[in-house]
Amino acid sequence: MQIRLMEPRDFAAFWPVFREVVAARETYAFDPDMDQEAARRLWCEAPLETWLAEEDGQLLGSYFLKANAAGPGGHVGNCGYMVAPAARGKGVARAMCEHSQQRARERGFLALQFNSVVATNAAAVALWQKLGFDVVGRLPRAYRHAVHGLVDCLVMYKWLGAAEAPAMPEPAKLIGRKNIEATVSRRRKRG
Repeated sequence: MQIRLMEPRDFAAFWPVFREVVAARETYAFDPDMDQEAARRLWCEAPLETWLAEEDGQLLGSYFLKANAAGPGGHVGNCGYMVAPAARGKGVARAMCEHSQQRARERGFLALQFNSVVATNAAAVALWQKLGFDVVGRLPRAYRHAVHGLVDCLVMYKWLGAAEAPAMPEPAKLIGRKNIEATVSRRRKRG
């Protein structure tokens, strides 16, 4: 399997995979009526980079890498992956996810976050967990699944930095109004 940068001419070959995945309404919250040009902009222009997995000239899948947020959150990356139906179960998603983690590190990202993994997509959830992603949040009934109706989405996260993820700071202690006044008031020295 080869994973290479997607070139503009490659999207036409990827379009049937994109259209089928989105039309299934099982994994992506993209408009199923999106046309090819809008899909190309979304998948190829909005991200920092888009990659294509292929073998012997056959398209197996694609992924994109982008920042999850801007400014102070710009050190966390985000990816989206699509595998051609005929290539599912053959390690394509794993290979692309491993590749994307390396690319994220090379681009200076310290973590990857998946904002909306559909909870009923058990194969993806299990794979991401095997690859070190933790479920850090659950969005109740955030996805309208074509078969299951309203289902949850998961927020998944993996620290990519060389050291362990930084410890979360202790939450601020809540203090009552009288204690606040005592804490912030300064006694004046008489002089």
